[in-house]
Amino acid sequence: MKKRLALMLALSMTAATVLTGCGGASGDAADAGAEASGASADLVYAVEAGSAGEQAANDNGFKTNVVASQADALMEVASGTSDAAIIDLLMAGAMIGEGTSYPDLQHTTELTTEEYGVGCRKGSDLAEYINIVFADTYEHGVMKQTATTYGVQEALVEQPALGQLTEVDTSAADSDVAYIQGKGTLIVGITDFAPMDYKDESGEWIGFDADMARVVAEKLGVEAQFVEIDWDNKVMELDSKNIDVVWNGMTLTPEVTSSMECTNPYCNNAQVIVVPAE
Repeated sequence: MKKRLALMLALSMTAATVLTGCGGASGDAADAGAEASGASADLVYAVEAGSAGEQAANDNGFKTNVVASQADALMEVASGTSDAAIIDLLMAGAMIGEGTSYPDLQHTTELTTEEYGVGCRKGSDLAEYINIVFADTYEHGVMKQTATTYGVQEALVEQPALGQLTEVDTSAADSDVAYIQGKGTLIVGITDFAPMDYKDESGEWIGFDADMARVVAEKLGVEAQFVEIDWDNKVMELDSKNIDVVWNGMTLTPEVTSSMECTNPYCNNAQVIVVPAE
């Protein structure tokens, strides 16, 4: 499965179909967008609420069935209650096709290309702290080793050289890093989203994002705690301090970067259409 995902990513990053737009389309515009993407505006697409997949569907004027998670979107297609789903390519590589949870599903059109980042509270110094950990783990091979474990190594984004980054000053009264170190926990907001965050057979959260969050927590000298959130409420969860970071294959959209302090991108991704295999 990991080799299959790596191949899919290698192909996607060199031959993606990129569509742009602002807001939803309708009528002839929707039909034109659907025709350009190789999709059909007559289908019903299952999408996760608040996700880049929902935005891609809206931008193309698609009819949507909005559900709680991308995993639920796949279930909708498998059960026949939606014609297709729009999910992240990285999740598609882990969850659909031969040898996966959904062997009878396949992904077709790529609607977007995008990048993942970690979201912190607006103005938080934690984002820059995580950037330093990213640079360090990339330079020393830890990030690639972790990515290889979950089959996403081809999607990694090169990080700035460690020497180019400035050490974070945590002496400010509003320092998020100092706040987290003081309470002894890094609370990570996630959803069930393989291969980034998901549970193993013992019920422990694993995945590329989960493992990297533990690395950051270890650098901070605190314990990582994982909390499942409603993805549509991620900014509210951050601002209310119910969580400290959103770390779940989050696409760096303009909406996200304007409402959160975000890290440098660390993975490439795309939004893809999933349909029953022929």
